[in-house]
Amino acid sequence: MRLLLNTVVSLVAAVSLTAEPRDQVRRTDFHVNGDPGVKIAVREVSVPGARRGRPVLLLHGARVPGVGSFDLPVPGGSLAEDLARAGHRVYVMDARGYGASTRPPALSRPPQESRPAVRSDEVVRDVAAVVDRIAPGGQVALLGWATGGHWLGQYAAANPGRVSHLVLYNTLYGPVDGHPTLGRGSDNEDPEHPGRFNAARYGAYRYNTVAGLFPSWDGSIPVEDKTAWRDPAVAAAYAKAALASDPTSGTRTPPSFRAPSGAMEDSFYLATGRQLWDAGLITARTLVLRGERDFWSRPEDAAKLRDHLVHAREVRSVELPGATHYVHLDRAERGRDRFLREVTSFLGLAG
Repeated sequence: MRLLLNTVVSLVAAVSLTAEPRDQVRRTDFHVNGDPGVKIAVREVSVPGARRGRPVLLLHGARVPGVGSFDLPVPGGSLAEDLARAGHRVYVMDARGYGASTRPPALSRPPQESRPAVRSDEVVRDVAAVVDRIAPGGQVALLGWATGGHWLGQYAAANPGRVSHLVLYNTLYGPVDGHPTLGRGSDNEDPEHPGRFNAARYGAYRYNTVAGLFPSWDGSIPVEDKTAWRDPAVAAAYAKAALASDPTSGTRTPPSFRAPSGAMEDSFYLATGRQLWDAGLITARTLVLRGERDFWSRPEDAAKLRDHLVHAREVRSVELPGATHYVHLDRAERGRDRFLREVTSFLGLAG
């Protein structure tokens, strides 16, 4: 593990996040006004002359923001570019508190001075502001990874007329109690108040180092040589983008980036049987996509989603054999190609 981590750290220094866009892919960064005083960072990724269909919006999970999750500048590291090359207008956003979006005041104070920052109701408002900007009065297709899927599912349930397609990728849904790492009996539970989130432990936000990014990924890969499953260049770009997402990361030793803890509080309650939104309100065509080796979502989450999506115009549920939580960043033959086929086939209906 130490040798692998040293390799990743060395490669981090070599990966440039300011390289010119490959071929004809165009990237445009801008901000959208959200709640008063809140600006949401968005990146558009497109291929000139290939625009068609509705916009596709990608939303990250609980730790690494949008660019680090979906638009790394190395082969096999940009789902956004893959979808743009397939002809879609692609947008990658940062929820408030993440990346280049506005950070709440609590993220500028010591973490233990405030409760977990950025809960799902706030992110849903951020999504609404972005949708209004990229598809004024129209519909969008949405893809959310892990907590991003929870946030987008909640948005789609509250705004059914604005969503044509919804991809819930390795996403917790909730009405099932029990989780091997996130729920009862884990460090996420308040030892003094069983069934409550351990807000005192987490505070408003968490510091994340490069070393902390990989244990869950490595643990999901069922071979000793992790490079056989994950390109070291992708891992290095992922780590570098995560650190680059926070302008204060270099002020700490080791360098670390801040991630709001609200996503972890939401996830704890989803992992202990609470249903924070109702999939029965969704009308969009919906793809429930789960890696067989995902450590975050459970097979029961996918099953409950299938049961509850009673008003969706179409429901597809796919489990990717042997795939990890990070399958869109794994090697092509380790599930990424299958993942892309499922997503592009599903979104092909979005025109």
